[in-house]
Amino acid sequence: MSLDYYKNPIICADYSDPDIVRVNDDFFMVSSSFNHMPALPILHSKDLVNWQIINHVFSSFDLPDYDLVQPGKGVWAPSIRYHDQKLWVFFSTPDEGIFMCNTDDPWGKWSKPHCVQSALGWIDPCPFWDDDGNAWLVHAFAQSRSGIKHKLQLFKMKNDGSALIGEGKIIYDGTADLPTLEGPKVYKRNGWYYIFAPAGGVETGWQTVLRSKNIQGPWTARNVLFQGDTPINGPHQGGWVELDNQECWFVHFQDANLYGRIVHLQPMHWADDDWPTIGEIKGNNVCQPVLTWKVPTITNNTSHYQIQTSDNFAQGKFGLQWQWLANPQKQWLADNNQSLTLNCYPLPYRNEQQTLYFAPNLLLQKFSSFQFTAQTAIKLNPEQSGDFGGLIVYGERYAALIISYDNKEYNLYYRYGWMKDSGKVDEYREKITQLTTADCQFKVDVGLNGICQFYYREEKGEWQKISRNFAAGKGKWVGAKIGIFASTESKQNSHGNCNFKYFDIKPK
Repeated sequence: MSLDYYKNPIICADYSDPDIVRVNDDFFMVSSSFNHMPALPILHSKDLVNWQIINHVFSSFDLPDYDLVQPGKGVWAPSIRYHDQKLWVFFSTPDEGIFMCNTDDPWGKWSKPHCVQSALGWIDPCPFWDDDGNAWLVHAFAQSRSGIKHKLQLFKMKNDGSALIGEGKIIYDGTADLPTLEGPKVYKRNGWYYIFAPAGGVETGWQTVLRSKNIQGPWTARNVLFQGDTPINGPHQGGWVELDNQECWFVHFQDANLYGRIVHLQPMHWADDDWPTIGEIKGNNVCQPVLTWKVPTITNNTSHYQIQTSDNFAQGKFGLQWQWLANPQKQWLADNNQSLTLNCYPLPYRNEQQTLYFAPNLLLQKFSSFQFTAQTAIKLNPEQSGDFGGLIVYGERYAALIISYDNKEYNLYYRYGWMKDSGKVDEYREKITQLTTADCQFKVDVGLNGICQFYYREEKGEWQKISRNFAAGKGKWVGAKIGIFASTESKQNSHGNCNFKYFDIKPK
């Protein structure tokens, strides 16, 4: 494709519920991270097409139970804004409330999460600082916690973002016309207040814009982006930025099933009646997403940027692409400046079971393309029988290739399982072969529809295929992930560990 054009998705990875802000020549994006830590990835670009992870807002959450795996909980649908020479991120956790962090250096340290309002099921908060000095916050509701759905609520807010003021006001009820109205993003332009909000549900919804001359309403709605005749289902929930030359752009997600919610970039235009159009206009004046389009007219570019995937674990450290399944603990890592070393941490007991599904110390990253190969080299340094480590494809259905130390033998296992509707996990382990050494290389080919084929080899031998295929599955509100781990069947901490020399991702 010509360098003058870009192709959607601009990020073929699960950066769900994206929001975006422009600060001079820089663009910053934030997305949901749910229970994965560190939380709230911050992405940076100078051209809106090429992005790179530069930071996370916080590394652990000082709330009860976040040391445990909490699938689907944690950080939901953040907003990012620039105000008072700072970047602000507001987010919700569906069981605790609305929180805020800020910084004057997005590459540096962010303030600790501050609870703006304790609430059950208040989600998707967006702050707005008006030009008259007033500050406001709009949020949606999670019916599963609050019993409310399809509605947006407005609060006045302290100027420092630390607390809401007074009673909230329902400013739009979308029950009849905008079901599953959520994810609001507030803007002001030409004397009009706008709320960009998705409706219709994650998989098949559309993008709506609400408009009013008064932030307290009344609001008028217009649907501005549908799937149309494209393969881009549910093109909605995102943010808008404007360039110095008045070009406007909108980022949103598409639910790609097991690959998560991938990110698209759409051209956006303002009509003479002060309503926006997003994407391209087709028959009956319906707007639909573009698959390719001319790149934004920006002098600066970050064409060398790409979302980080492969990792050489320099100085024994892992990159920004990696996340744990819960608050990280010091005992999961060992000091080693030659390779990444993960300690064999005991599998937890949950629901009277000991499974990989609830292991908080899985070190994972997002699927980064529809087809790819992942490869790593592992050395198991056991202390006791039952120490093991390996390569895993993780979701509510998961599978791992494992090297284990069993009664003075090194054995290769295929371990797989799935979460059932009952909340119980079915997990199985099949022995593949006895190994002659503690050093192995593992790889997995991920094909279309997430069909995976695992392989192993000892030293520099030939790759051996595992006979059974695996169909990757999405997680709770997230796409499938891939990664590495070390653990032990013992109930006690082990001094055993696993060295990982590299992790290499090659798109197909």
